[in-house]
Amino acid sequence: MPYFDAASSAPLHPVARQALLAALDEGWADPSRLYREGRRARLLLDAAREAAAEAVGCRPDELVFTPSGTRAVHDGIAGALAGRRRAGQHLIVSAVEHSSVLHAAATHEADGGTVTEVPVDRTGRVAPGAYAAALREAPGGVALACLQSANHEVGTLQPVAEAAEECAAADVPLLVDAAQSLGWGPTEGNWSLLTASAHKWGGPAGVGLLAVRKGVRFRTVQPADERESGRSPGFENLPAIVAAAASLRAVRAEGAAEAERLRGLVERIRARVPELVPDVEVVGDPERRLPHLVTFSCLYVDGEALLHELDRAEFSVSSGSSCTSSTLTPSHVLRAMGVLSEGNVRVSLPRGTAEADVDRFLEALPGVVAGVRERLGAPKPAEAAADPAPEPKPEPEPEPELVVDSLGKRCPIPVIELAKVIGEVPVGGVVTVLADDEAARLDIPAWCEMRGQTYEGERPAERGVAYRVRRRA
Repeated sequence: MPYFDAASSAPLHPVARQALLAALDEGWADPSRLYREGRRARLLLDAAREAAAEAVGCRPDELVFTPSGTRAVHDGIAGALAGRRRAGQHLIVSAVEHSSVLHAAATHEADGGTVTEVPVDRTGRVAPGAYAAALREAPGGVALACLQSANHEVGTLQPVAEAAEECAAADVPLLVDAAQSLGWGPTEGNWSLLTASAHKWGGPAGVGLLAVRKGVRFRTVQPADERESGRSPGFENLPAIVAAAASLRAVRAEGAAEAERLRGLVERIRARVPELVPDVEVVGDPERRLPHLVTFSCLYVDGEALLHELDRAEFSVSSGSSCTSSTLTPSHVLRAMGVLSEGNVRVSLPRGTAEADVDRFLEALPGVVAGVRERLGAPKPAEAAADPAPEPKPEPEPEPELVVDSLGKRCPIPVIELAKVIGEVPVGGVVTVLADDEAARLDIPAWCEMRGQTYEGERPAERGVAYRVRRRA
């Protein structure tokens, strides 16, 4: 069964498995002890730290191992904020950061700090100069800025080097979440702190990395002990750490060739999906992106149903659709980008993915999407398609208006009902959709852009929200 969700967790690399088994035999003792077994464990830990630091691009004494990538993010943000509390209480993050960064930002805000979210464009990328502007416009002194190296949902690479220069000019440290990119190569730029997670590159789960450059003011906020420079207390999971470092070195050695091969497979998916499946939006930067990841969204499709059907067809993928989430809200990444969220599919290919598996996925996808649409009563492509027409001239008579009541219905039903009735009003007429699903705020404007209609905004209704769509086509 092809596994296409490496961005969530990559399969264990063979080198990681070998190193883990060897370290279970050799690295079980306490590396802080001076007897023979302890010295052997210390040698393994030091070698793993040196290998990881080389891959990160920092000194070994600047890097500590944590119990997870999320723990590394939380400790890194909290430590930098505490160390620079005299500089200010303001935190800058991008709107598409991993949830671990946004949760840390929310905690900081709840404790009395302030936060700026830097917006992104429709590709998911922050604009050049965006961090410089955020630094200038901050309401007080800025303690820390955060920017991911690559987005975990759409694969877009961020301008880390430029943001690091902007932060350095303002004497503000930049923390980079490199979880998705570290296995593919080093993080460029003069960053100050960096975090990563081993299971993203094929190491074992339960190992994170936190690098803090010398000269960065940092104060550990949790109770400390003598381990990991006092920044990550508790007994080290030495076998997992050894396996994480060994697999990082291995994936880096094979990274260039494998990245080129997977990029070709992803290019095929990006090109073929819109040809095979009507009413699809491929999202993310088409050029500046991770080599193994592609995301697309399908109109008139329930994301949860789509994932279930792909699973039945023996393909493991993930989604940012609201209907696959317990919160019933769209992915914050898709929302920040302003792109379609319904029927969202993220395909992230692990190393070694066979070309035949990608071909089989492309063969299965059209039928799976068509089946889900048919069960939901979605309009046929011929019914939904139309060429944009010129804006109608205003007339003195009251404009025709039709109201669609989709209250209590989850997306994509509000969008499907809109598509079914748009032809019932004349060109220039208005359809008002009443909906209380948060995804409608994103998906109705996206539908208008894809279908050549005019989205005129929203207003509060007695229940839910009223979305106005003017027929142009």
